[in-house]
Amino acid sequence: MAEETAEEAAWRVAGSVPDPELPVVTVAELGMVRGVACDGAGGVVVRLTPTYGGCPAVAEIRAGVAAALRAAGFDPVEVVTVLAPPWSSEWISPAGRRKLASAGIAPPGRAAGGGPVPLTLSAPRRVVVCPRCGADDTEPWSRFGAAACTELWRCLGCREPFERVREV
Repeated sequence: MAEETAEEAAWRVAGSVPDPELPVVTVAELGMVRGVACDGAGGVVVRLTPTYGGCPAVAEIRAGVAAALRAAGFDPVEVVTVLAPPWSSEWISPAGRRKLASAGIAPPGRAAGGGPVPLTLSAPRRVVVCPRCGADDTEPWSRFGAAACTELWRCLGCREPFERVREV
């Protein structure tokens, strides 16, 4: 088996940091780690894209990534916030989507803008599957959830409320 390179190790360490608002998933599973560069002398620069431009957890995420890298022996460590291109919910990995659903948080569907928009007289119904019972008879409850990137829904089948990550 080939030995892990410094960049591969830095990606693994940086990506293993849990998101402080959705701790069931890591920043890598959310698609926030956009790049890692090692200088060959132990230093590393990590580029992160927050899930939302005004995300209140950015400072904590940056500090967590930097601390994890320093604990793994990287020094100096620089964590840079990159806002372009903006984060997309399409960047959430399949493992991240499964972990969100297992924790009772509905993962986002496909982001808008990927194809033709059907013309209807009413807004198209979004089908959101309840992560608790699997029913698709759900409705939005509040546009605001515990994190800036989530909203609250409720299931009309099991009657339970649940959070849902927004499509971006």
